[in-house]
Amino acid sequence: MNLLLTRSSTGVYSAFKWGKVDTSGDDKISSRSRHVSVFLDEITAWLVTDKAKTFFDGTVGYGGHSEQLLEKAGDKAVLVGIDRDEEALAYSRARLARFGNRAILLKGDFVDVKQLLRNVDIPEVDGALFDLGVSSPQLDDSNRGFSFQEDGPLDMRMDQSTGATAGQLVNALPESELADLIFQYGEERFSRRIARAIVRAREQKALASTQELTTVIKESVPAAYRHGRIHCATRTFQALRIAVNRELDVLEPAIRDAVDMLRPGGRIAVISFHSLEDRIVKHTFRALAERPHPQVAVLTKRPQVPSDAECQANPRARSAKLRVAERLSKEYAQ
Repeated sequence: MNLLLTRSSTGVYSAFKWGKVDTSGDDKISSRSRHVSVFLDEITAWLVTDKAKTFFDGTVGYGGHSEQLLEKAGDKAVLVGIDRDEEALAYSRARLARFGNRAILLKGDFVDVKQLLRNVDIPEVDGALFDLGVSSPQLDDSNRGFSFQEDGPLDMRMDQSTGATAGQLVNALPESELADLIFQYGEERFSRRIARAIVRAREQKALASTQELTTVIKESVPAAYRHGRIHCATRTFQALRIAVNRELDVLEPAIRDAVDMLRPGGRIAVISFHSLEDRIVKHTFRALAERPHPQVAVLTKRPQVPSDAECQANPRARSAKLRVAERLSKEYAQ
């Protein structure tokens, strides 16, 4: 499994020039414009302070949080935003173009936060944001393969230019490793049954589409589970997406490096969408706050959750959790 999931040691990233996106005839634009950033006002309240003028958005996506941070922080604020998804970056370039060189967008992985900021001569920031998970446009685009709701290729890569696809994983991993992956990253209780069914199916024909995989999953689990509150393919698809994009592997080192790049008094906010992510965020913040040499003070003793009104307006916000920490004096942390 390591062979398929190893990250390139070179750290892929590049700067984009400003430009407008041609939206004529593009049905995806309506999905992008419908994307609603979770905790939009809360992120602004936590990160925009009187002294906060430089921000890092490690998952700029479709630009909702970045746009509001630049608007609320004043005309001297600068934001460096990165993302692995080229389509998202193209949309955000157009959305944030009015801020000129105050919005610096880079293609990259947030685990490379230190190098990315150094490449644009920004030694420290006042605020850092990680909005984890998959955006609505990514889920709604069947060609990306994130969702079991519509048929599409088994891709699931945030960066479609590199790395193994979900299809490569389900068609190549040994049954035991596939079962472990589905159990560990999806917390799927029928992981072994699903893995066994996948291996049997691929012996006849390689699984190439989301619907093919969904059908195999449905046929492998008990009937009652097929008709439960949560779709029976949800956890398996989550597990594959996490594995393909190394989402859990890079989270702790990325948070630690982002904290290192914060000025004293600077804040880091992390939005997670499932328990595995939130657990890593909680334990990383807790470790960084431990005495005798604490680096941060945790500002959210319990994770903040969306209001009922936000969940009603944006159902995909229901599972979101927000945790925030503040950088202590670097002398105190020694």
